[in-house]
Amino acid sequence: MPAYDERADLAPRDIVARAIDVELKRSGDDCVYVDCTAMDPHFIRSRFPNISERCAEYGFDMAKDPLPVVPAAHYACGGVRTDLHGETDITNLFAAGEVASTGLHGANRLASNSLLEGVVFARAAAEEAITRSAHLEEPPPLPRWDPGRASDPTEAVLVNANWDEIRRMMWNYVGIVRSNKRLARARRRIELLQQEIREYYWDFKLTPDLVELRNLATVAKLIIESALTRKETRGLHYTVDYPDLAPIAIDTLLRRTDRGE
Repeated sequence: MPAYDERADLAPRDIVARAIDVELKRSGDDCVYVDCTAMDPHFIRSRFPNISERCAEYGFDMAKDPLPVVPAAHYACGGVRTDLHGETDITNLFAAGEVASTGLHGANRLASNSLLEGVVFARAAAEEAITRSAHLEEPPPLPRWDPGRASDPTEAVLVNANWDEIRRMMWNYVGIVRSNKRLARARRRIELLQQEIREYYWDFKLTPDLVELRNLATVAKLIIESALTRKETRGLHYTVDYPDLAPIAIDTLLRRTDRGE
């Protein structure tokens, strides 16, 4: 077995994730394995203390045991467009970190970029919010929420079922390797799910789970539409129909025009 070389370069996460995905589809296995047994045990525990401790909780010794892994997808690199103060198109609404699209990260979501974005724009947003708050008047009290004719939820299983379907659909159709055909299927299904969720939303009293489900469906729809709009492969957005990189990088920006909900 070749010795571990700490100087070796790491492949970008999209390359590694696609390689794992290809192998799992080829073999039909549930996972692949990371083999760290060539490394010095002391090096493993000192370099990766949290991962080593977490693995031990599940009965794995990183220095002795192969570790079962599967890829996890960042469905989109981007988020809510902000200015240099972290403010969105909605006045006094700020976004910072992985929810935001500031330009500090590229087509791959990297830990270093996410940390930089979170630190820089969290500070900028906080400073701007503090400055503005000194000049804001006390807002009037909000009226008591009126649910109208909405009734208490009777079938929470519908919320759970739709949540699970969105999760599985996004993984299967909008995951690591995409195609126009799979994305079109995802678009049709998310539109049906949104219709079901909309009906449930207006018929029953709000619950945290229902609001979260509605938001999940909205974000899923935005990701699907963005993926269909982009006619290239770039970073985490890999599509078999457009395998080449476009000569000029163009951001995919979607704006809501329908206020009917």
